Amino acid sequence: MTLAALAPDGAAVGLLYIVAFSLFIYGIKLGTHPTTARRGNGLAAVGMAIAVVATLAQRGIGNWGLIIGGIVLGSLIGAFASRRVKMTEMPQMVALYNGLGGGAIALIAWSEYRHWLHINDGLSEGPGITKSLFEASHLAGFSVGQTPNVPLEVLIPTLLAMVVGSVSFWGSNVAFAKLQELIPSQPMGLPGQKIINGVLLAVLVAGCVYLGFNNDLGDLSQPVFILMLVVAAFLGTMVVMPIGGADMPVVISLLNAFTGLSAAAAGIALDNTALIVAGTLVGSSGTILTLEMATAMNRSIPNILFAGFGSPVTGGGGDQEQRPYQSMGAQDAAIQLAYADSVVIVPGYGLAVAQAQHAVREMADELEKRGITVEYAIHPVAGRMPGHMNVLLAEADVPYEKLREMDDINPELPQTDVCVVIGANDVTNPAAKTDESSPIYGMPIIEAGEAHQCLVLKRSMSPGFAGIDNDLFYEPKTSMVFGDAKKIVSEIVAALGNL
Repeated sequence: MTLAALAPDGAAVGLLYIVAFSLFIYGIKLGTHPTTARRGNGLAAVGMAIAVVATLAQRGIGNWGLIIGGIVLGSLIGAFASRRVKMTEMPQMVALYNGLGGGAIALIAWSEYRHWLHINDGLSEGPGITKSLFEASHLAGFSVGQTPNVPLEVLIPTLLAMVVGSVSFWGSNVAFAKLQELIPSQPMGLPGQKIINGVLLAVLVAGCVYLGFNNDLGDLSQPVFILMLVVAAFLGTMVVMPIGGADMPVVISLLNAFTGLSAAAAGIALDNTALIVAGTLVGSSGTILTLEMATAMNRSIPNILFAGFGSPVTGGGGDQEQRPYQSMGAQDAAIQLAYADSVVIVPGYGLAVAQAQHAVREMADELEKRGITVEYAIHPVAGRMPGHMNVLLAEADVPYEKLREMDDINPELPQTDVCVVIGANDVTNPAAKTDESSPIYGMPIIEAGEAHQCLVLKRSMSPGFAGIDNDLFYEPKTSMVFGDAKKIVSEIVAALGNL
């Protein structure tokens, strides 16, 4: 009995795919709550493993050595990275992984396209020629010796997967470099940036149309395909490069949606059901999340991509060095907190950088021992990745019920005694409501300034990730508490214990 005889038939593969898809969807449902997210992630991983095994078990898959080598190498890199990467670096890691997915899809599309070059040398179903390709070639109606044409039902999704995957790969690389501060996080653009992007997009469209009408692989279609791959790479880079750091959560989510859509397109080209379903789930969920985040910022996706938000402008606060502000030490901050009835903590990226989540939980416990109500206000784009703050606080076992979304907590802030802002600069800036010249004007914020008193824990008066000064720092009822967030919060906890 040969190994090929052990390969499952179409019905068995279909059944395995149904089991895998059910686990995907149930895993996503469990991922909507912190207490079940870990289990949901595990179930989705099992579903993916079943889908991979079902796909590899089919006949005519190809070089098993390369496949197993790739799986082992990828698993080792992923395991090593997951143990070494800090929680504060998760946004970079997500951007990098997302980019690798897009790049892989672009290469798969290129590989699938190149397979057609060899058909004329002797078409057969076997290693190097996928089953879908074999069937599609017969669908195209040519035989050995003819110059093959790529059927449009294969060509169109292949081109879409190549273009979107390449854009996602290079755009994600730029996002990673900005988040990792390998390049400046501020917007960087060229004169006539929008015109350049328009020309690149026009070249891609023209290339797709050319290949659609001249998909004879005996002519210049292969160089044109490679040219489009390069142009898409430039487009992905040029689109993300002018975007400021404050928009990175939305951009990462958008690129994630792009990768999912490109995977779904590749699945159509390869006639692989698992890839279609998985890509559709990733693309649709990423699109929904992107739209919700854009809505939370009161902006549109085109405005985020092309308006250059976060540009180094002077609007939204003016010269901070000439404006008075007041500061206090940890001891005075502890006294102010100890005599409050209600406290709202606004976490931001500064909390993540300082790894202060455990110290913040200790401070909240100390306050609650005194009968003080403590809650957490979470802005939709706080941190550098969707859900970043939720994950950080969950790591410190902060009860999920205490996390309040922006729209829920804002009406209660005028009745709050003390609002503690920890590294959440841009999402608490009143300029978003009052200064029409500010680039963040119109973006909903956590209205920390509405509380009776406001404590801002920050290393210095420097602007936040968007490069915009924060008017909240200069309001009469705001006190700055300078220093590393973890150190300051720990000192506050110690001071509370001595009161």
